[in-house]
Amino acid sequence: MIVTRAALGTSLLLASAAPAYAQDTPAPSCLPQAAFAIPEYTSVEQLPDGRVTFRLCAPEADDVRVTSNDLDPWVPAGFAPGTERGLAMTKDATGLWSATTALPVPADNYRYNFQIDGVKVPDPMATTFSRERVGVNSTVDLPGEAGAFQAWHADVPHGTVTRVDYWSEPLGVRRGAYVYTPPGYMNGTDRYPVLYLVHGAGDSADSWTQVGHANTIIDNLIAAGRAQPMIVVMPFGHTPQRADAPLAGLLANGDFGADLHQALIPQIDGQFRTIADADHRAMAGLSMGGAHTIRFGLTRPDVFSRLGIFSMGLGMQPGDVPDYVAANDAALRRSAQELDLVYYAMGKDDFLYGTVAPTREMLDRYGIAYHYNETDGGHTWINWRRYLADFVPRLNWGD
Repeated sequence: MIVTRAALGTSLLLASAAPAYAQDTPAPSCLPQAAFAIPEYTSVEQLPDGRVTFRLCAPEADDVRVTSNDLDPWVPAGFAPGTERGLAMTKDATGLWSATTALPVPADNYRYNFQIDGVKVPDPMATTFSRERVGVNSTVDLPGEAGAFQAWHADVPHGTVTRVDYWSEPLGVRRGAYVYTPPGYMNGTDRYPVLYLVHGAGDSADSWTQVGHANTIIDNLIAAGRAQPMIVVMPFGHTPQRADAPLAGLLANGDFGADLHQALIPQIDGQFRTIADADHRAMAGLSMGGAHTIRFGLTRPDVFSRLGIFSMGLGMQPGDVPDYVAANDAALRRSAQELDLVYYAMGKDDFLYGTVAPTREMLDRYGIAYHYNETDGGHTWINWRRYLADFVPRLNWGD
């Protein structure tokens, strides 16, 4: 065999390179190493002592934090007002970031996200999410006795949540709402009372189910004999933006009321087996939804007989109370005579707590009877789920 000088040189080069190549080993990484592989870590872990560990695989990131409006009140390190946003995480040699809460986390449902180099990102390992007005949150259920009232239980009959699209003639746009029908509705002929339940300014039409667990809360109340079966309509609380009705002027925007009364209620009464009268119709809402209830529910005893106002009141701006009273004096006098229930709930740490006194003074002035529920806590879903669970059994629809 004849070996040329060029072939010999190539063979020597390959032979000399082979040992070095064989010694190279890839750096360990938390990233999946094969197509369709699932990362081998748990992103949210409830520890035996009640604390919670968060994890995220992000090898190229320089700064990662856990952020959550729900966690702020009880995680002091990195969540307290005035401190840098979020709970700081640390990275290991594989690029896996982790952080553990300083305190045990009560059983409940929580929204959270990761902040990666300043950018808010939902948990890529999460399986449940909650839309905001803009953006998405990851959610996690931490099991325990304190959260049993809102949890899904296999031995409880469950209702159905469907999305309804409808044309809103007053707004000239297609709108959407989510509708809960109780267990047995699909196979029956009975008609049901209706609760219109509205979300807050930062959320969307599906927030009362995705993070508020309204459907499972009501399932559990019905199964326990504490609530009558009902239909629950959860509309989109926002309306198309107009120059003369910015978000800051929620109480001055009548578009939601026009849509509610002229489009949505007729749509629901025509499409579902409702008992279509005021005696069997209620309205409730949190924050912005509470503002909608004050303006478009409290002043319409001809449409609603029962109301729930969560974490909202009059007096956010100078002139709110006198302007509201001047515009609705006759309706408020009628409400004092005809409403069967006004439920008003507020947390002592809520940033809107200052609106309680002027609102209660207005209700007292008109002789509108109400049940007031003042709790600990602030402007969070932790309170709003509990307000709903306290409000619904009080509806007492009767026949």
